[in-house]
Amino acid sequence: MTNQEVKDGKTYACIAYLTLFGTLIAFFMNQERRNTFTSYHIRQALGLGLSYIIIAYMIGGFDSWNVTTAFWIVFLGLYIFGIIDAFNGKTTTIPGIGPLFQKLFKSIGQ
Repeated sequence: MTNQEVKDGKTYACIAYLTLFGTLIAFFMNQERRNTFTSYHIRQALGLGLSYIIIAYMIGGFDSWNVTTAFWIVFLGLYIFGIIDAFNGKTTTIPGIGPLFQKLFKSIGQ
């Protein structure tokens, strides 16, 4: 990735982390000019969004504030990590599950 490519893709990379709607917006806006930096962050954000929905559904069965609060704090931290990473022009995978997202969604952005 070149510095120009990172600079051009920062805006959509940051938008990708703003809920699943932001991910969809970034995905469709990235279709004209395939920016690898943006595609990388779209894959990370899509994985986070889908994981959030799946785990939130399972967490909903627990009737515990401790479990729910821990869930929110972890995902808030992961989203903030992703946004800061995109804003700074870096491609660090999300801790723990980021490499899995890159494998699962490798067709996005190619």
